[in-house]
Amino acid sequence: MTVPDQQGSSQENAPALAIRALSHKIGGRTILDSVDITVPASRFVVLLGQNGAGKTTLFSLVTRLYTAQSGAIRIFGHDLRQESSRALSQLGVVFQQRALDPDLSAQQNLWYHAALHGMPWGEARRRIAEELARVGLAAQAKRKVRGFSGGEARRVEIARALLHNPRLLLCDEATVGLDIRSRADIIADVRGLVRERALTVLWATHLIDEVQPDDLTIILHQGKVLNQGPARDIIASVGASSLNEAFRSITEGKAA
Repeated sequence: MTVPDQQGSSQENAPALAIRALSHKIGGRTILDSVDITVPASRFVVLLGQNGAGKTTLFSLVTRLYTAQSGAIRIFGHDLRQESSRALSQLGVVFQQRALDPDLSAQQNLWYHAALHGMPWGEARRRIAEELARVGLAAQAKRKVRGFSGGEARRVEIARALLHNPRLLLCDEATVGLDIRSRADIIADVRGLVRERALTVLWATHLIDEVQPDDLTIILHQGKVLNQGPARDIIASVGASSLNEAFRSITEGKAA
């Protein structure tokens, strides 16, 4: 008789990201205060908050750029403290600040990322070609990133984040500073990955027009989660006529 691996089964059915009682201070100032978030697998989930809400700090903790001072973070069931390598291997990240080397080509930036992840040469070559083609930059592969537009550079960053086939993609204000068309193209591309690859996306933004009615939406304000659920349900819960109106209703009067 075969005994099921209960830990493996638990991880298989675990949410993509589970954050419990996460608090963090910087310079004595509370940036995150007892944050509880669950991101189900294979969904596009929006982390909505104004600049300074704590979104970037949250991402820094999930990616271990910072060490969490209290609370727990699990990525597909893997505890970030106890199983950091397994947890982080499931993760792809597009940070708000540009993170490409401008003096390297798009292809060279991706090769560097592949090397950091220890990808075999043949697999790396195949995946680099696939991802650059998917974002429409195969013909620009050997061009230096310095000459790319903001939208093109973002597409390279998304290709790089997906190179090692992560199951969870974190995007921190990925469309900031882009023109309307580039914003729309990038959002459509990332949403398409959720449908086509069953990728999980946590999309942090302060732009309410990037949220669709069915998106699971987490409102983060001054380090606290004030509301979460499908955007249409959040709107209905406060009797608002739009998400913009609901967001203002939920966050007003919450100033420290």
